Amino acid sequence: MLTPPGGQNGTLKVDPYPPGFEESEPLRSAFIRDVTLRQLRHPAGPSGLPSPTARIPRRLVRYWHDPSDLPDDVRVCLESWDRLGEQGFEFHMFDDRTAASYIARRYGARESQAFARCRHPAMRCDYLRLCFVLAEGGLYVDADDVLLGDDWEQLFRDDRLKLQPLCYDIPSAGMVKAADIWRADLPVEGRIFYVNNDPIAAPANHPVLKGALDRATDRLLGNDPFPEIQSTTGPGNLAAALSVHVRRLDEAGLPWDFELLRDWEAIAETRWHLSYRNDARNWRNMSASGS
Repeated sequence: MLTPPGGQNGTLKVDPYPPGFEESEPLRSAFIRDVTLRQLRHPAGPSGLPSPTARIPRRLVRYWHDPSDLPDDVRVCLESWDRLGEQGFEFHMFDDRTAASYIARRYGARESQAFARCRHPAMRCDYLRLCFVLAEGGLYVDADDVLLGDDWEQLFRDDRLKLQPLCYDIPSAGMVKAADIWRADLPVEGRIFYVNNDPIAAPANHPVLKGALDRATDRLLGNDPFPEIQSTTGPGNLAAALSVHVRRLDEAGLPWDFELLRDWEAIAETRWHLSYRNDARNWRNMSASGS
């Protein structure tokens, strides 16, 4: 990953990932693709193994902006996780009001102001999940995720941050199948590689989440009155924070403290045909002005 200062003939080599590369979508995409391939070659991560003793706490956090307007089909998704209560899980359900109260109590004025500038429920959900999992540790899943079997246990087997890799195929305007992301021969041209912010499983105080929260806060409090959701609080923001973190670990020769999930679809599935997706509650229907 790191480029030596000179080649065999002492010629200077250009670093493909210079400082600030994470703010370039093409460079960030190439870097995330490289991270995926490196994990494919070394499943435990470069340079070593995580601690076998530490664990991610069994806390499950979800979000729905208005509890008085919870659609029945979303409620079914949420209730699919209820059986984890028998496994010792704590359940935390936030809405716009309780999220604002939690952030004000647990963080400071900057974070409260940033949350107030999130102009759509999806952005507020993005921001809250970073705040909560960073401070408390646990598992965040979207309200439209349905729990399937018992493979969720693998998320808690060690102390590594767990994230789901994604790949968007530009020509087809669709997502690449999860299994195909791990193909070493998958062409990269015309594709964007990144990580999802659903799920997030992590111990408290993980540096990737700290970086993602700081970056989102800075962007929300910046001069853009209508910051783009994906790159400000969503997957693009998390992918940028992960990229910076991996680069720092590599430079220090430290082992990776995260894992990209290869089989999230065996743990949970997203229900796409839900009523709220047809109206303004779906962030994809949000206009550029946020209305």
